[in-house]
Amino acid sequence: MNDSILDTINGIKDLKALDEKQLPALCDELRAFLVENVSRTGGHLASSLGAVELIVAMHYVFDSPEDKLIFDVGHQSYVHKILTGRKDAFSTLRQENGISGFPKSSESEHDVFNTGHASTSISAALGMARAMRLKGDKHMAVALVGDGAMTGGLSFEALNDAGQDKLPLLIILNDNQMSISKNVGGLKNSLTSMRTNRNYNAFKRWLAGILETSSFGQYLSRHMEHFKNRAKRFLAPNLPFEEFGILYLGPIDGHDVRKIVKYLRRCRELNKPMILHAITTKGKGYPFAVENPEKFHGIAPFEIMTGKVNSERQKTCSEIFGETMLRLAKENDKLIAITAAMPSGTGLTEFAKAYPDRFFDVGIAEAHAVTMAAGLARGGMRPVVAVYSSFLQRAFDSVLHDVCLQNLPVVMAVDRAGLVGADGETHQGVYDPAFLSAMPNLAVYSPSSQSELSAMLEMAVSRKEPAVVRYPRGSLPDIPIKTKLYFGEWEIVEPLRETVIVAHGTLLPLARWIAKKNGTGLVNARFLQPMDEEIINFFRENNTRLLVMEENTVSLGEKIALAANPCRLRSVAIPTEAIPQASVIRQRERYGFTEEHVTKILKELMEEA
Repeated sequence: MNDSILDTINGIKDLKALDEKQLPALCDELRAFLVENVSRTGGHLASSLGAVELIVAMHYVFDSPEDKLIFDVGHQSYVHKILTGRKDAFSTLRQENGISGFPKSSESEHDVFNTGHASTSISAALGMARAMRLKGDKHMAVALVGDGAMTGGLSFEALNDAGQDKLPLLIILNDNQMSISKNVGGLKNSLTSMRTNRNYNAFKRWLAGILETSSFGQYLSRHMEHFKNRAKRFLAPNLPFEEFGILYLGPIDGHDVRKIVKYLRRCRELNKPMILHAITTKGKGYPFAVENPEKFHGIAPFEIMTGKVNSERQKTCSEIFGETMLRLAKENDKLIAITAAMPSGTGLTEFAKAYPDRFFDVGIAEAHAVTMAAGLARGGMRPVVAVYSSFLQRAFDSVLHDVCLQNLPVVMAVDRAGLVGADGETHQGVYDPAFLSAMPNLAVYSPSSQSELSAMLEMAVSRKEPAVVRYPRGSLPDIPIKTKLYFGEWEIVEPLRETVIVAHGTLLPLARWIAKKNGTGLVNARFLQPMDEEIINFFRENNTRLLVMEENTVSLGEKIALAANPCRLRSVAIPTEAIPQASVIRQRERYGFTEEHVTKILKELMEEA
């Protein structure tokens, strides 16, 4: 006899066929399944463990895909994938040609909206709810949102809009007091007050006890929202969601699956925007993830019994950045560090401990981080904003208008630049050179070694113009700087000849190997902006054959082609397409960053008449 409930679940129909009493046991099995599988593939474990009961209850009550279930950020959607027919494929999670670590509409009809960045789900759900109403569809739109994602401005814009319309929209607030790192800010304080308000919770329990004792009381419970809302405002006057015109329910235990089911069934009966506030524990069910949720937010393959990551590693660029910031802060009391909910991921944990008055975590609010940094710079400080490349895209307007056009000395430390691997298309850091290099007054640094990264950050902080220092996920070579760093100057690694390879950042080691084997010149383009005018003039005057290598969409190649015309130029870069998940090595092979492919292009260039 098969005692495993999970073995019987191959789709939503199987889940709905279960007796409600079986759901707690299923949740336990799902947690064990997650830990076992993610220990082999790596992935976003802690957030998925914390959302097990919420997702089981969502699928048990609602009818996906007719009811639209949307997962904010998407890294908490693993249980959703398991329940919607992808259990047997879970061993391929985040692997090349496997299932994505985020919802993808191309993967399943149950993934109704692709989500990889925070704070988008309420807007998307509101749009879907309006589309259903316009078509006469009576189903609901449901957004599962983490409390960290609620700090993003897009969430507040959506809440403000949603409250003015009586739509079948449910927002489930997964409140674990964490985004990637511990949550910060006024909303966190408000949610904490809502969780702990004794008067409100005692009144709610008393009223519920009275109303549930009779059928008439149950009827009243469903038709006295106006009275309950007035009571909420009196007993817990800081409830922010009610002010948006959105019915607030909770807080409830987000790990009591049967209670969640009960509340979700009530929500189905109400034709209005609602928020169900559920208190959860990030990493629940796996002690190491509970103790260290930041580490297990996005974890490499690990040993289940010890929680230790399997592979040894070099010091990361994020760590080099953090160490350099600590050293510079000792020398400059005006140096400020800013992060958008990622002190650990960006390497600023020790800075925050050493200089708490000069460290600001603004939550998931990248545009605000940049504009606040501009205000700090205007006030005489030297702010450094640490942000992932893919998240900096959200701050485009702030970088251009609030920093560059005002020529303010804000430094942006852009982590995860280039290909990022298993996180896939929503997290690739390949677009920033193209949009940053179009901005006035902005210097863009691209280090190729750990020592260059440290020296470039120091130079950027010491100068008076806006600057970006971009560096990859993982490590750069630990080698000393051979040619002294001067602002705006490229490094001639191999003497300039009739044919020259121009490369920067992560691709310099490959370019050096190919240049030596083929007898070409090699330039380390340390600065994507400004370019080295002296070397550009040499290219133009000598009609140099140029091969430009860049681990991003074409940017530097186009700029050199215009500046060094009539040089013959070939480019090896990322095409403008969605980049699927795979290891970084396989992604580089896919886009031609291999000795074989680059050498082929180089020889074709050298043989041109």
